[in-house]
Amino acid sequence: MSLPIYLKFLENNDPDFAQAIEKVFTSAMTPGTLDQKTKLLIALALDAAHGAGQGVASIANQLRAQGVTDTEIAEALRIAYFAFGNSILATSSAAFPSEQNPK
Repeated sequence: MSLPIYLKFLENNDPDFAQAIEKVFTSAMTPGTLDQKTKLLIALALDAAHGAGQGVASIANQLRAQGVTDTEIAEALRIAYFAFGNSILATSSAAFPSEQNPK
């Protein structure tokens, strides 16, 4: 599995590091216990959570090419919002001391 396009610059600028990153990428993204669809849905959610719009678009296109529906993509993105958005709400509770959240 070759490096994703956004990391191709490493091949010319730091080939040793590029090889190391390619091994990690291959290890993470090659189907194993989790299939390719599941791995891409996880990557999609993580890219969305980190604000990587180009990654989200690229992965969504890869998923669609595998037959994944927009409904499935939307569900994965809901999970990303739930996981990351709720942490903001939980932390925000510190602004309002109560018996459940003492100062």
